[in-house]
Parts: sequence; structure tokens; C-alpha cells
Amino acid sequence: MASKVKQPAQRHAPTIAAGFGAALLEFAVARGASPTVMLARAGMGAEDLAHADGRLPISSYVRLLQVAADLCADPAIALKFGESVRLEDISIVGLIGLASATMEEGREQLNRFARLMIDAEGSAPEMMELTRDAEGVWMELRSPTMTASPVLVEAAFARFVCGVTRTGRRFPNAIHFAHAEPPYRDQYDLIFKVPMVFSSARNALLIDEEFLAIKLPPSNRYVFGLLCQRAEALLSELKASQTMRARVEAMLMPILHKGDIGMATIAKQLAMSPSTLYRRLSSEGAQYETVIDELRRTMAVAFLDAGKTSVNEIAYLVGFSEAGAFSRAFKRWTGKSPIEYRRIAG
Repeated sequence: MASKVKQPAQRHAPTIAAGFGAALLEFAVARGASPTVMLARAGMGAEDLAHADGRLPISSYVRLLQVAADLCADPAIALKFGESVRLEDISIVGLIGLASATMEEGREQLNRFARLMIDAEGSAPEMMELTRDAEGVWMELRSPTMTASPVLVEAAFARFVCGVTRTGRRFPNAIHFAHAEPPYRDQYDLIFKVPMVFSSARNALLIDEEFLAIKLPPSNRYVFGLLCQRAEALLSELKASQTMRARVEAMLMPILHKGDIGMATIAKQLAMSPSTLYRRLSSEGAQYETVIDELRRTMAVAFLDAGKTSVNEIAYLVGFSEAGAFSRAFKRWTGKSPIEYRRIAG
């Protein structure tokens, strides 16, 4: 009887809520971009943006921003997208911010549910962290994933700053950007209207201490509670979710012994087309055939390490019809035959 084998570790690729991609597509189309061309050049399908709470690889979203800038002949498209499209029209996190009692509560909720917007392994615990120095209070954007892409910082700061200034308040006192000054600096001046520093050590907004205590327009706290409850449910779903590769691996494991498992079979179980599955895996740097091959290797090594299953049984469990083919594959994977591996490991 085969022993229980530890499943392969999940791989995590940074993602963003699909609602951001859908809003960007609409924004660019209104400025003359062809939706068909835009999606095709970004390597996406309309189904990738069909659900606002679905997930897109960050790399795909950044590519969509680049395509939008090209098709609209506007290198400042991310900045203008952030200026024009409100967070509450894209994400439930924006609605929660609006329903908060104070600016500080809004910041706290932004951090609490930040993963619903951008889910990036390795990001700082707080998306927007408060730091203080001689100049005053800084709201610092700490996500390494966002810092790595200036267009993401542009859009995030423009959206946040313009969201506050729409209420009639002057905000912020100054802005620091970690990226170099872009050729379209004049667009920054038009949108932010405050002193700016580029090539800084941080991405941060300088504010007054009193700003955090500012009360927002009265809201229905019952609605606020319902929104937070819904956001918590979405966050739980996200935390339980996996990368596409891990989802494919989880579906393959119980049927791996069947041998030749076509991508169409798994795509059908995932309720998507084979081309979409191919595209999703590719965005994570994976190919379907490689996923199967590496999963077979991982499972074979785990079975051999457990020491309770014969080589012939392992060959069957990982999808080989005869032990000879399995032995050849195992030697390709490890440089040793299964017998040699077990002898050395044992």
C-alpha cells in the first residue's frame, strides 16, 4: 500500500485583482485603443477580466499598462488612469475606505485588505506604513512588487492623492518617488501639484499629523460592517487559493497514474479553455508538459524516500505503464536509477 506523500510546495506569483485590468481596458478603449488588439497584445482573453475579484498575474497587468500606453500614444497612461478612475469603482477596498470614520481608519482598512488588490509574496506587512522623521509623517508604500514597477506606483499614488483632493483637502505636502524622473514630468506636476523628489530612497507621501484624525463624511456603520464582512470572505478565499500551477498539480495528483493526461482534460475541470490554461501557466513561467514531468519526479522521489512502495508500484502511481520507461525517466531526472537512488538514500 502506498504511503501518504507530502504534496509539492505551492508556488506563488504576485497577482492583482482583475477589476484593475478591466477598468484599465475600459479607460484605454475610451481613449481610442482597440479592446481586441489590446487584449491580444497583452496576451489576455476577455475571460481573464470577466470577474472583478478574479486574479491576474502582476506581470500581465503591467504588460496591459504598457500596451495601453502604446496604443493610446500616451506614456503617462498609468498616471492618468490613477487620476481618473476611483478605487471604489474598482475594488471593495475602496468602498470600505469611503465608509471609514477617519483617514487613519481608512489607511488601516487599506492595509487590512491590501491583498485583495495586490497579493505579492514577500511584500511588507503594511501596504501603506506610517513613519516619522524631522520633516513630518510619511505614508510610505512598502510593497517591493509595486516598487519594482514605476507604473504601479504612479497609478496608486495618483488614485490615492486624487481621491483625497476631491474632498477639497490639500494633500499631501510632498511626494518622494523611488524611480527616476520620467520624460513626462509635466504630467506629474499637473496631477499632484506639490513638491516632488525622484530617485528617492522611498515611495512616500509627506502629511501632517492632524491629517490622520480628519473625520470622513458620516457613513452607515452597518454598511461598513457588511463590506468588511464580505472583504474578509474574499480574503479567506484568496488565502486559500493557489497559483495556476499548484491548482493543476492538485488536479493531476489523483489521476497521475492514468498516464497520458491531456491539457484539455485539466482545462475542462478548471472550467476554462486549453488556450487560457496555457496562457495562465505561461504567465507563471510554466508549461503543462513540464508541470507533469516535474510532478512525476517529485512524487517518485517522495515514494522512494518513504521506502514503503516497490519500484513497479511507483512506476504505476506516477503514470508509467512499465518499469523500464519509469527507470529511464528517473535516471534523466536524478542521474540515478530508482534502485540506485533508494540504496543511496536508504
